[in-house]
Amino acid sequence: MTNHSPANSTPTVFLVDDDPSVRRALTRLIKSAGYEFHAFSSPRQFLASDCYSQSPACLVLDVRLPGVSGLDLQNELKQANPNLPIIFITGHGNIPMSVKAMKSGAEDFLPKPVQDADLLRAIEHALARAVHDDAERKELESIQGRADTLTPREREVMALVVEGLLNKQIAFELGTVEKTIKVHRARVMEKMDADSLAELVRLAERVGIGKA
Repeated sequence: MTNHSPANSTPTVFLVDDDPSVRRALTRLIKSAGYEFHAFSSPRQFLASDCYSQSPACLVLDVRLPGVSGLDLQNELKQANPNLPIIFITGHGNIPMSVKAMKSGAEDFLPKPVQDADLLRAIEHALARAVHDDAERKELESIQGRADTLTPREREVMALVVEGLLNKQIAFELGTVEKTIKVHRARVMEKMDADSLAELVRLAERVGIGKA
């Protein structure tokens, strides 16, 4: 059983289940499917490993655990890593519990004994979403990083450009000359790495610059 945080960005499956036989069986199944895999016997052990911060990944989680339950761990992870997809498994599940887990953002809810095909399908879907969300998050961080390099005046110019104003209109709006606006606009396009106005508009929308 591994209890350290992997350093790579390979899509990874985590398992938290207090039953050693379940951990052994699911370890064989999930590893045989070719996934990076790490198993834990309790929520506390999982949280102590710092693995929960890894992305992209998904968590296969038993609902009923001694001490901290699976639903308790789900609530903690909402703060620690809200983007981690969770697949619940349980031998004691009921409809209200399932509804509560799904409303809280669970990816799936499977009864024990878990069917191999059902679990692998759920893992595939969860990891696909995790990979997509991770890519989206990294793109947004990149765009925000570029936007943070803009000067206050360049940010003003960008906001007016994406609203569709012409250079001379922006110059009037900001109390300067058109030539100066052309310089600011060129710098905005360069810093934001935008090849066209349409691209600049898309980037502005992602980081909330321009139209509300």
